[in-house]
Amino acid sequence: MGKPLSHIDESLAKTLQQQHVFFVATAPLDAEAHLNLSPKGLDSFRVLGPKTVAYLDLIGSGVETIAHLKENGRIVLMFCAFQGAPTVIRLHGRGRVIEPRAAEFAQLITQFPVYDSTRAIIVVDVTRISTSCGFGVPLLKYEGDRVQLAAWAAKKGPDGLKLYKQEKNRQSIDGLAGLAK
Repeated sequence: MGKPLSHIDESLAKTLQQQHVFFVATAPLDAEAHLNLSPKGLDSFRVLGPKTVAYLDLIGSGVETIAHLKENGRIVLMFCAFQGAPTVIRLHGRGRVIEPRAAEFAQLITQFPVYDSTRAIIVVDVTRISTSCGFGVPLLKYEGDRVQLAAWAAKKGPDGLKLYKQEKNRQSIDGLAGLAK
C-alpha cells in the first residue's frame, strides 16, 4: 500500500541514490500541448535536503522539461526499484532550471561528476513524497551505463555542442522557450 512521507530521510535518500534510472514528467499549461516523460540515468541525481533534490540535465534532442519548468515549474520524478525490495517512489514539486551562467550553478555543479553534455541543473523543491508497491515492476539486472552520450559529446566538442544546443534546444516542440543561449 502506498503512503505519503513528510520528508526525505536518510533511508529514503539511500534508496533514491541506489537507483540507476529515474523518470521525469512535466506538462505545459496548454491542454492541447504535449506532455513529457524522460528517462534519466548516469550518476546524475542528488538529494540536497529533506525536501530538495537536483539532477543534471544532459543535452538531448529536445528541451521539453526545461521549457515546461520555465513556463510553470510543475514536475514529478519517479523511481522504480528494479532490484531488491519492490518500491516506487514519486517526488512531486516545483522545479527550477539552473543554467551554467547562473551563480548558483557553480556551487551546485561541484556535487556532480563532470559530463561534457551537461546543459543545466534541475533543482526540485519537493512538495509531496509518496511510496507505493512495485509489485508489478520487473526485476532487471543492471549491466552498466551506456557510453554513447559521452562519445557523442566528445566528438562534437565544445563548439559543436554549443551549436547543437542553439539549433535543437532553443524551444520545445510546442514553441515554448527552452535554453537561453
